[in-house]
Amino acid sequence: MQSPFLHNEQHIHLDRYPLAQVNRSLQAWDAADEFIVNYLNDEKLLESDKNIVVFNDSFGALAINLYEHNVQLVNDSYISHQGIKQNFQNNFVPMENVELVDSVSSIKAPADIIIIKIPKSNAYLEHQLQQIQRCANANTIIIGAARAKDIHTSTLKFFEKHLGATNTSLAVKKARLVFSKLDVSKKRDFSSDKTWQVEDEKFGDIHLTISNKANVFSRDSLDIGGRYLMEHLPKLAASKKAIDLGCGNGVVGIALLAQNPGINMAFYDESYMAIASSRENVAANVNDQIDDCQFVVNDCLEDVASDSVDLILCNPPFHQQQAVTDHIAWQMFKHSYKTLKKGGELRIIGNRQLAYHVKLKRLFGNSQLIASNKKFVVLSAKK
Repeated sequence: MQSPFLHNEQHIHLDRYPLAQVNRSLQAWDAADEFIVNYLNDEKLLESDKNIVVFNDSFGALAINLYEHNVQLVNDSYISHQGIKQNFQNNFVPMENVELVDSVSSIKAPADIIIIKIPKSNAYLEHQLQQIQRCANANTIIIGAARAKDIHTSTLKFFEKHLGATNTSLAVKKARLVFSKLDVSKKRDFSSDKTWQVEDEKFGDIHLTISNKANVFSRDSLDIGGRYLMEHLPKLAASKKAIDLGCGNGVVGIALLAQNPGINMAFYDESYMAIASSRENVAANVNDQIDDCQFVVNDCLEDVASDSVDLILCNPPFHQQQAVTDHIAWQMFKHSYKTLKKGGELRIIGNRQLAYHVKLKRLFGNSQLIASNKKFVVLSAKK
């Protein structure tokens, strides 16, 4: 889709990733991206070489305007990183000065300019403000951006708590900028990890301690969908291969491991923090089986061998960044069908109204209701 940004006097075309989405009208940039780029140019902040750190640039709208500088792009999303590379390539924009940094890696300091697209999660925002502390100094220009309706008094208090004096711009096209200056006296050790216990008679003798990094789905407690799926896990013989697809903190896959010792278990997610949390949680709860586990950051099951897995467990998401969409679930189901052995099973949890059984029947030719309550259904489809 043609964007308002230019490269070599030509409009840049930016696409969301992956390309095979039902709703192709969704933009790969927003008004906050435009506001940031216009502000940097109007204030002549890019006239000399700069070291720039950008947080949460979903598909490269900011990076593609900053590529002539030394840029670190920090993101928790593997899919976003793939989308950024694709948009650079499609617009013939060089990436020599652009480094993709995952959310659990260190950021090179010092930074002259730091830009943060403000995330929805306050826990993740605090984590990233702490990262900013470590790569900024008193002269660093720090700019936050989001839709005006998503910048609350509490948002500004987080900036003030972790960075220092903070103020905002007027709204432009319903977007707003946040400006902060680092106060070095604010620097302190801070952990955004959250830990809780899983103990329920419905899970038998399973007692788990689950740690969650800042951007992991349902980091504060076991989500009710995952809990219901854990009540209806299948039995699996030793040496069988299973995948926890969209694993989050890995709790469902760990429960399967605990109930079926000797299986080979793989944890897949597009969130770097999710995979890091899953690895830590396997080590903390079933460390004797960690050698039988794989931990993979990926776009669903891209490039995983066909006909290679006996069981896939999945709690599909129905949003990507701010957009509500079912393309991720559909992609998960298609990849699962390809990856499963003949006779292999995909077992999912979903809200009743999402009608996932229709998609499963279309793809697998069958769908079995394993369990249901007022909110959720557990469904099984076999290849």
